[in-house]
Amino acid sequence: MSSLSGQYRDGFCRTTHRAAEATPNQPMPEHQPAPPDSDPAAPAVCPRCGAPVPPLPPELPEQAERCLGERVCRQLGLYPIPAHLRLSVVIPAYNEQDTLEEIVRRVRAVPIPKEIILVDDGSTDGTPDVLARMEGHEDLRILRHQRNRGKGAALRTAFREVTGDIVIIQDADLEYDPQQYPLLIQPIVEGVADVVYGSRFLTVSPHRVLYYWHRVANRMLTTLSNMFTDLNLTDVETCYKVFRREVIETIGPTLRQNGFGIDPELTAKLSRRQYRVYELGISYFGRTYREGKKIGLRDALQVFWCILRYWKWD
Repeated sequence: MSSLSGQYRDGFCRTTHRAAEATPNQPMPEHQPAPPDSDPAAPAVCPRCGAPVPPLPPELPEQAERCLGERVCRQLGLYPIPAHLRLSVVIPAYNEQDTLEEIVRRVRAVPIPKEIILVDDGSTDGTPDVLARMEGHEDLRILRHQRNRGKGAALRTAFREVTGDIVIIQDADLEYDPQQYPLLIQPIVEGVADVVYGSRFLTVSPHRVLYYWHRVANRMLTTLSNMFTDLNLTDVETCYKVFRREVIETIGPTLRQNGFGIDPELTAKLSRRQYRVYELGISYFGRTYREGKKIGLRDALQVFWCILRYWKWD
């Protein structure tokens, strides 16, 4: 199985790299791992194999549309992205020393201008040492909490600092793939959405099979949230939530939750203000508790309470 998946990954990467070549005589880049402490100004690298990826020529979306048709290109996320567009990628982190450098590398590999705002939420492992090595890059801002306050508190701290046109929440683990940013921001770029949720359950993309009761609990909480907000989401607890910056500037100052209750709080306030919310299927590479997963029963109870709490009260 490992050999087969490796062949598939290499083939996928070679196809992607060929599509990105700007000149017909440009040689294919060799598949060599990217250096662990790469310069953010260096060319983007493939997050699957580490090979350098030439920048996409600006005419590629038009060429692809002529070959594949508009419908197929839109489903693949091949569409013109305005040159002035800038992302703010918000990353809350707590005890993620093993994945921090890799997730930042993957975020940087997405060929869209961006700022990365990383909040260390009082980590007690080697995370502060990893962050100290990462400081000094213009595209990365590191904020710190002196004690662990929760995911919601980390997001609220980061939201106050965003300057990009579109804000994306990205977990510090490797469960969510930043290469899906172009798909996630597409409804906002095209002017039809104010907010986009990336659903782990509305997808044909890879999805690791893990805990049955987690899925049951997620469906129950999402259904309860939908009943009170009159939305029809499939995954209220997803990490991938994408906003126009103006939405964060309006809602951010009203947010109160420090933990995972930030998800139903955000959803209720989006619904109350009648923002246009879209949902897209995403891939999900979940991890086990042994691998570092943190959410538990206490968090689920907090989400349940917040669904009720923010039904009527802002």
